[in-house]
Amino acid sequence: MSKDEKEKVPIVDKELDLSNAGRGVWLVKVPKYIAQKWEKAPSNMDVGKLRISKTPGQKAQVSLTLTQAVVKLDPDAEIPTEHILDVSVVTKQTLGVFSHMAPIETNHFKDASCSDPEKLYMEGRIVQKLECRPIADNCYMKLKLESIKKASVPVRKVQPIDKIVQNFKPVKDHAHNIEYRERKKAEGKKARDDKNAVMDMLFNAFEKHQYYNIKDLVKITKQPIGYLKEILKEVCDYNMKNPHKNMWELKKEYRHYKTDAEKKDDDKTGTDSDTDH
Repeated sequence: MSKDEKEKVPIVDKELDLSNAGRGVWLVKVPKYIAQKWEKAPSNMDVGKLRISKTPGQKAQVSLTLTQAVVKLDPDAEIPTEHILDVSVVTKQTLGVFSHMAPIETNHFKDASCSDPEKLYMEGRIVQKLECRPIADNCYMKLKLESIKKASVPVRKVQPIDKIVQNFKPVKDHAHNIEYRERKKAEGKKARDDKNAVMDMLFNAFEKHQYYNIKDLVKITKQPIGYLKEILKEVCDYNMKNPHKNMWELKKEYRHYKTDAEKKDDDKTGTDSDTDH
């Protein structure tokens, strides 16, 4: 959604019903297998029975028993029916439960002018958290064992085949590997010329330009890069700083051109001589 579209979204005021704001509610965390059963259950079905046992001077004992109607929704999946709820008091935070009722639809079409706007309800404030855990009986142990077996099944399996499958046939060799070997083979075939002949080629090249990188010098001399570097170290300097970083230049004793500093000195000397005249 673009920025302009976001700006065009209308802001609708909704009514919030706070008549149940003072009611205390419980937040219960149930196992996944219970949640799946409850999602399949119709709205008019009893899904369980909650028992609260109070003993003076002790915490209340809360237990949950699932109804047989819920358990039989999927007869093949046997699940535990007896559960204990561990109770903990909510502190240092305020939690609430909200619900909403969608607008009434008439003849399968919404009429914004006639239907009531969506209304929000506050169902209550959470006063206790409960975690539902099954009793460790044979049924639960069997369920846990099945879940461990499913988790241990590898996602990928090795499957033998009796014929060639082109979709999965590996590439014999990749293009970049072939190119690399051919380049290395071509470099290996380069014969080492006489050292003096290579130095003559280098001097001729440096008469045209003052700086060269190693790739250009390899193309010019057609010598193996290792052999060429040995000769370059004798007659050239390697620049490590800008503006000619990673470039080769003849050593001072082999240069026949003047540096910028030398040119400035010559210009200065010539100016002084003219002044004396």
